[in-house]
Amino acid sequence: MAPQLPASAAPSSPETRGTVARRFLRNSLSSGMAVGARTTGALVLNKLMAVYGGPGALTLLAHFQNLLAMFTALPAEGVHVGVVKYLAPLRSSSGRYQAWLGAGIVLNLGALLLGFGALLGAPKLLLGAFDASLIWMALFVVGMILLIAQAFLTAVLLAAGQLQAYVRLTVALSGLGVGAAAVMLVSGRGAEQALVAYLLGQGLVALPAFWMAQWHGLLPRLHGKISRTAVRQLGQFLLMAVSVLLFSYAVNFELRSVLIRRFPIAQVDLWQAVAKLSDNYTMVFSALMSSVYYPRLAALIGRPDVLRTYVRTLVLLVAVLAALGLGFLFLLRKWLLVLLFDAHFAAARDLLWPQLLGDWAKFLTWMLLFLLMAQARVGRYVAVQAVSAAMYAGLLAVLLPRYGLLGAPLAHAARFGLLLLGCSVYFRNYLRR
Repeated sequence: MAPQLPASAAPSSPETRGTVARRFLRNSLSSGMAVGARTTGALVLNKLMAVYGGPGALTLLAHFQNLLAMFTALPAEGVHVGVVKYLAPLRSSSGRYQAWLGAGIVLNLGALLLGFGALLGAPKLLLGAFDASLIWMALFVVGMILLIAQAFLTAVLLAAGQLQAYVRLTVALSGLGVGAAAVMLVSGRGAEQALVAYLLGQGLVALPAFWMAQWHGLLPRLHGKISRTAVRQLGQFLLMAVSVLLFSYAVNFELRSVLIRRFPIAQVDLWQAVAKLSDNYTMVFSALMSSVYYPRLAALIGRPDVLRTYVRTLVLLVAVLAALGLGFLFLLRKWLLVLLFDAHFAAARDLLWPQLLGDWAKFLTWMLLFLLMAQARVGRYVAVQAVSAAMYAGLLAVLLPRYGLLGAPLAHAARFGLLLLGCSVYFRNYLRR
């Protein structure tokens, strides 16, 4: 890591702490409509599932969304992260831009083939929780193709700094997905049909995303062979995505399966309500970090002094704002659980405090781990994910038998508390003045 600037040198930095904070807040407000749309859509979908979906529908929704996350992990957590990093400083007319764009398309196609191969090889493992007919599976495949195409095009727009396009697409994504699911639920078609309609509604946003990327001149015609160098370097980010897939999404998928087998489904729904509440505000945080924080990190990676000021300022800002926001949620926990889900979900309030504590630590940990992505430190990123999963599994094995369902959020809090401590030590040069 680069040596730390002394405190006296901070004022001479091209960007002061005040400038960094103001720019971040301004850009965050620009993407606020997108964040608001995603959050509102998630809240409405949760409520519809809790009211119209029947017993266990909320858990089924979370299982389906976890499945989507597993199928999109390689593109979203790998290819698209690399696309933003490498396209951000380039003009769309350059040969290097075309090389990275072509490599991104090739790797996305490869990720799709791997995902569908896994689906064909283990359909019961992946879709066993759903009443999946052949037609349902065919619609699932079509929806996944469209969803990954939409996500790739959105990454291209974000790399070019097109926040307004990102906002419009995200609003459409939320509206179409939730609207399609709502029609199915209210008409009594059942949770499984609502879930595949939700996926297809989101996937249709690929069409306006393609038009926007074309209109901004971000999809030049590709000439010549695909660059092997670009594919190889962009492929490094797939290793990061594989670590997220194996050590995060797959672990969460298996945890939910264990809880379903270990506890009555109605009790699992209580834990799932807490997890879904967490997912809602985590989605807000993730959207802001992906659309505002990470693209700026990628752009500043060659300016270490400015980068340190940027990271230090925003970690402190987010630590304070997140503590205030999560504390406010804790005070309103009973009212929120009833409002967002149903009256009997008020019993989940005792599970919430460790979830909130763990999420505060998770937010700060993620901000520091974004540095490893921006620096393309693949091995270290994968190592962190592996250690995180191993700690979580060990904590769950100890805490679930002792505390029952409360053991799940307790393990979550302990996991990210330890990770934050380790990341704070490793990235101490970015956190000190």
